[in-house]
Amino acid sequence: MRNFSQFACIDWSGARTERPPGIAVAIIGPEGPPALLSPEPRWSRADVLDWLLGHAATQRDILIGFDLSMALPFFDQEAYFPEWEDSPIDAKNLWRQIDGLSADDPHLNVTSFLEHPQASRHFRHGQGRVGDLFTGGSGRLRAVERHQRETRQANSASCFNLVGAAQVGKSSLTGMRLLNQLDGAIPIWPFDPVPESGPVIVEIYTTIAALAAGQPKGRSKVRDRAGLKRALTRLDTPVPSRLPRYDDHSTDALITAAWMKRSAAYPALWNPPALTDEIAQKEGWTFGVV
Repeated sequence: MRNFSQFACIDWSGARTERPPGIAVAIIGPEGPPALLSPEPRWSRADVLDWLLGHAATQRDILIGFDLSMALPFFDQEAYFPEWEDSPIDAKNLWRQIDGLSADDPHLNVTSFLEHPQASRHFRHGQGRVGDLFTGGSGRLRAVERHQRETRQANSASCFNLVGAAQVGKSSLTGMRLLNQLDGAIPIWPFDPVPESGPVIVEIYTTIAALAAGQPKGRSKVRDRAGLKRALTRLDTPVPSRLPRYDDHSTDALITAAWMKRSAAYPALWNPPALTDEIAQKEGWTFGVV
């Protein structure tokens, strides 16, 4: 399996502001503790895109994990958007459609896409507004998300639900705009083959890293130095210097970067039995789910 010299985790955000407080980037190298990269005043999504393009230019051997879903469910209904004749055929065309329909939205927001008369039918929006094609309950799930639940590896949420503190839809959709704008500059597993050198992007789920670090199910968030020390010690990783604040975005990124460093060498994580070529191209997969 590939050897990487650095590992980074990006805790993402779907907030509409230019510099959401929910974006955090942590990086860890061959030695020492993980560290937060903290531009002033805060990260914007455009900053993250520029940072990624910088790694594409230098071709550094870095594995970069994004905490978001990189595609929408397809196989449960054999379409991302049933009853829409322009429903894309695979994930990269999905990214292109979302980015194109949101081209006039600032900060990689997706307001225009979600207001599109066909797209809006599939989502649970705020203020009691529910699209007529939003499925009952928690919403549609990808194959990897169903697999996570069935095997009790994680309890992932549907990207079609845009309501509540645990919703992941807006962050995932804004992330898909970013992936489209990367335009192939960095390979994204499992949509692209893993190259012999250079950067690679994967989808990660920070809860998986937290559980591996000893956090209890249902209480995976760390919000103090003592909790961060316990988690990193469980991952055989030194603790960084005192942080300005111990919010769960920062600690999620630090813990997950350390977990990626420890886990990336396991071939099974790159070859999960349930991942087929068709699933890879249409729905993607979460690194760490086996």
